[in-house]
Amino acid sequence: MRFSLFYEHQLPRPWSDGQELKLYQDALDQVEIADRVGFDYIWAVEHHFLEEYSHSSAPEVFLAAASQRTKRVRLGHGIVQLPPAVDHPARIAERIATLDLVSNGRVDFGTGESSSSAELGGFGVRRTDKRAQWQDAIDAITRMFVEEPFAGWNSPDIQMPPRNVLPKTVQKPHPPLWVACSRRETIQFAARNGMGALSFSFVEPEDAGEYVDEYYRILASDECVPAGFAVNPNVTVVLPMMLHEDEATAIDRGIDGAHFFAFALAHYYGNTPHDPGRTDVWQEFLERRDSRGFSREQIIANAETLNVNVGSLRGAVGTPEQVIELIRRYESVGVDQISFVLQAGPNEHEHICETLELFGKAVLPHFTEGRGEREAAKAERLAPAIEAALARRKPARTTPPGYRIDEDAEVARAHRSSRARRPVAADIRAASRRRFRQGFYKLVHDRTDAQIERRFGPNAQRLFFAGMARAYDPSASGGFTGELEFRLTRTGGETTWALEIGETRARARPGHAKDPALTLTMSTADFLRTLAGDANPASLLMDGRLELRGDFELAPRLSEMFGGPSPY
Repeated sequence: MRFSLFYEHQLPRPWSDGQELKLYQDALDQVEIADRVGFDYIWAVEHHFLEEYSHSSAPEVFLAAASQRTKRVRLGHGIVQLPPAVDHPARIAERIATLDLVSNGRVDFGTGESSSSAELGGFGVRRTDKRAQWQDAIDAITRMFVEEPFAGWNSPDIQMPPRNVLPKTVQKPHPPLWVACSRRETIQFAARNGMGALSFSFVEPEDAGEYVDEYYRILASDECVPAGFAVNPNVTVVLPMMLHEDEATAIDRGIDGAHFFAFALAHYYGNTPHDPGRTDVWQEFLERRDSRGFSREQIIANAETLNVNVGSLRGAVGTPEQVIELIRRYESVGVDQISFVLQAGPNEHEHICETLELFGKAVLPHFTEGRGEREAAKAERLAPAIEAALARRKPARTTPPGYRIDEDAEVARAHRSSRARRPVAADIRAASRRRFRQGFYKLVHDRTDAQIERRFGPNAQRLFFAGMARAYDPSASGGFTGELEFRLTRTGGETTWALEIGETRARARPGHAKDPALTLTMSTADFLRTLAGDANPASLLMDGRLELRGDFELAPRLSEMFGGPSPY
């Protein structure tokens, strides 16, 4: 088991001059302590335009500063956004290699696509294209690390002539590769690409064990075709943390930060409207935390066992003894690393520093003995599968003989490729859907159940369900096929609608599903709130307003289909 710190660089409103300066300087002080007491990794995200949730738009600069104030801790990009409109592949390769040089070979290269509308729309990236762009970019970047010179690239999103991309990394063939994972399907994706899985969903240890088993099964199978020229077999989970010898004190210091982290995540990765420079996410958190499943009152002291996300998100907020027991549970199911979020919401710098010192003194020593031997045994056990996987990866290329830089010809080729790309009808349809969701949100936002019932009667339900069926995206369902049954309750009776969902089709109809995989019972008002992005199925389930029966493995996929990150 390895341990790390995870930085979003959160800064809830209200803001004042000097707060961002203090935020970064405090973080560097924390990193220095983490290195001294024995943490293994520091992870820093790359996010853009996500006010309050993440002010970390240039993590390579922060990590470079951290490299000069630390000696041994590894420096992880968690993650670099790979769509070329955000970061050109050559610039990514250059930055990663330079950071590897200034840190003396301590870089881990985490990658991702981005999922928030604020970022994708801000850079003009189509949501439907981002996975293909990730696959394209990671292939190009890893070749830039090993090909000398890089033999060039010509794809719909990346056009680059042969060039020697410099400098080269200290670590050969390149730093360890990771990919961000928010649900089971992306953990499988990480395994198929021979990359470490950075899991950002708050899962209980026992649930994580299922993901770990599946990850290593795929990684050791013929399905694994590495995205790079080395395989990084590791699974990391992320948890909020705050430590104190007194459990109540730990809760008081850390639970608001843990809850704000998850609330703001749902704000940007769901359908909640956001007005740049005006929306106050912290104020919305204070007003709506209970209805969104982040009730402070449900987190009480004297817990025998820490439940990560039952009733209300808690994570590793408690005493050293409680956190040791929680880590043991993750360790027993094969999780390789836990990344702790301390710098979140209103959490205070002094409390974070005290937690780091206490973790190094009271928790870390329980997990270091024999760790090197266990990791060596794991590497030996996986070596044959990794060797076979790397044999399936297409090798490095050589530049065409006699290639010489020709500015006019290269620019002309790039311009021809650019002219060939045209806006597509899918972009127009996607923009229309976004405008409809925003308008629908305004109709139901802050309305009482009675007001909603008067505004939307039973005759409107067919329209909503049919629209939901037409908008169904199979790629967001984690491969689910089957039938979902929704039972809507209203004054004077009950209306049941079934939504049949398959890989390539979906249709809505009144009546009962023949063999429903999942049954939801909620009021018409709650259904409309959920459809508009004004509520999340998780929060309704937590406060007892939602009855859910059937295959509970579908719960994360259901949440994805409603347009938000999985809180389960």
